Amino acid sequence: MMTRRIALILPVLLLLVAAAEAAAPSEDRILALDRYTSDKGRTLGATYAVTLKQINTSIYHCMPWLEVPKEGLGFYKPRDAARDDRYLSLRVYIEQEPSMQFAAMPVEQRASSMFSRYVGPLLRRLSGNGAMLNDSSLDGFTVILEWLKEMPMSGGRPVHETIAVFLDKATALEYLQGMVKPPDLAERARVYGWDGESPLGRLRLAAWDDNFVSTYKVENYQLAPGVTCQ
Repeated sequence: MMTRRIALILPVLLLLVAAAEAAAPSEDRILALDRYTSDKGRTLGATYAVTLKQINTSIYHCMPWLEVPKEGLGFYKPRDAARDDRYLSLRVYIEQEPSMQFAAMPVEQRASSMFSRYVGPLLRRLSGNGAMLNDSSLDGFTVILEWLKEMPMSGGRPVHETIAVFLDKATALEYLQGMVKPPDLAERARVYGWDGESPLGRLRLAAWDDNFVSTYKVENYQLAPGVTCQ
């Protein structure tokens, strides 16, 4: 009787485990500790490992149209940093259909739209519970946005656009406290762009309040049991 009961329960447990794994993001989205190139970065990664996991999980469930690539979340050194500055960096691919109207805009206008839509909300998620904001080892934040610019020709490769937004910690703190508004955030940020693999150099962007992230709903998408989004 006991053997039969175990045989009946086991498939149910396996289904529950499979469902739990399907509802969790891959942890390879977070930069592993052995991939850091300095003790400072490695210490930050270890200290805030739980926070990074929470950020990764939050984006996975609450912003399902964004894809965090492998090693897309971690404490990276900006390429233009003269010393070992460490910015909490997040890279996301935005899953959206390309629009001829959007593609016809000047590149700065497209980049400004994406900045206004995503940088603020993602910065708030990156700040986590606020504990790391008081850590002197953290020097700032990086938000990297990538999206499909236009559909490829038959047999061709898709063309993506990318902007990398670098914010020093003082600017990020003032924004999170409501002291800096989106136009000033864009003015104080260092923003670089790419058209496909071609660098566009530093971009000067406008920015404005955009409530897209707080109002957009993916059709027929349902949160996993026990998950809440704020």
